[in-house]
Amino acid sequence: MTLKASLATLAIGFGLAASGEAFALDEVSYGTNWLAQAEHGGFYQAVADGTYEKYGLKVTIMQGGPNAANRSLLIAGKVDFYMGGPLGDMDAVKEGIPMISVASIFQKDPQVLLAHPDAGVEKFEDLAKLDTIFMGKDGYVTYFEWMKKNFKGFKEEQYKPYTFNPAPFIADKKSAQQGYLTSEPYEIEKQAGWAPKVFLLADAGYNPYSTMITTTQSMIDKKPDVVQRFVDASIEGWYNYIYGDNKKANELIKKDNPEMTDGQIAYSIAKMKEYGILESGEALTKGIGCMTDERYKTFFDEMVQIGVEPKDLDYKKAYTTKFVCKGVGMALKK
Repeated sequence: MTLKASLATLAIGFGLAASGEAFALDEVSYGTNWLAQAEHGGFYQAVADGTYEKYGLKVTIMQGGPNAANRSLLIAGKVDFYMGGPLGDMDAVKEGIPMISVASIFQKDPQVLLAHPDAGVEKFEDLAKLDTIFMGKDGYVTYFEWMKKNFKGFKEEQYKPYTFNPAPFIADKKSAQQGYLTSEPYEIEKQAGWAPKVFLLADAGYNPYSTMITTTQSMIDKKPDVVQRFVDASIEGWYNYIYGDNKKANELIKKDNPEMTDGQIAYSIAKMKEYGILESGEALTKGIGCMTDERYKTFFDEMVQIGVEPKDLDYKKAYTTKFVCKGVGMALKK
C-alpha cells in the first residue's frame, strides 16, 4: 500500500469515527505455542489495553498446550499468525510449506541448563563434568549436538530423558537439567528450597531467535498491511507489558490459564528483563522484534555444522526482515 493510499484509508476511518458509524476492525488470530504465561504477555497486553484496536485489528489469542495444534492450524489457514521458531521455519521450507516468520519477539531463546548450587559448576563448560544431563528429545538432537561440537567433555553417556518432573534432578547432585529461564528455576526453588545455578544457552553461543510471529506467504502477499499492523501493535504491546501497567494483561493470562500465579508471572518478567530476552543485540537500537539476515545465517550455519539442516536448504524462504527493525514502540520504554 502506498503512503497516499494509507493516508486515504486513515482519513476514511477518522471520517467514519467522527460521523458515529462503526469502523470495521480486521479480525485476525494468533496461536501461541503453549499455555498462557508471562512469556506471551505482550500479545495479551495489546488485547487488554486496546493497542490492537488502535491499529485497526480485532485479535483473538488461541493459546497452545499439550493438545493444541496451532502450527497445523496456521498451515490449514485456520489461524493467521503462529508463535513459531527458526527450526520450525526451516522444516517448513524442507516440506514445501509456505510459512514465514516476520518478527522475533525474543532475541534470546530462554532455554537453560540447571545445576546444583554446590556441585562445583561455575561456568557453562563445567556442565561437562557432570554424570547426567536430563533433557528432552528436541534438545538432545539440537543444542546437545551443538554442545558436543563446541565444548570439550560433553558425551553421549550424559544424556537421560527429561520427563518434565524435576525430582530426579533435585535428588542427584551430579546432574543437570534442561529448563526455561522463566519457569523451571522458580519451581525448583519452591520444591527444593534452594536456587539452582542457571546457564542460558544463548549466552553460551547457542542463540536461535524465539517467540516469533510466523504467518503464511499468502497472508503476506494478500494482506501486507494487516501483517505490518499486527507486528507493530504486538511490539507496542510488549513495551507496554514490560514497562507499563500490565495488570489487565495478567488477568487475561490467568483467565486462559487458571493455574498461572502472580508469583510466577512476576518472576518471569524479572528474568526476561535481567537476561535481555527481549532487548539485546539489534533490538537495543532497532526495537523489539528485530531480525537480521546475518544473525539468521549464523544460526543456520551452526545447524548445518551439526547435521540438523542440509547445507543446500534455501533457508531465506523461512523469514523476512521487511516488517521489523524500524524502532516501533521504543518511545514507550520507561
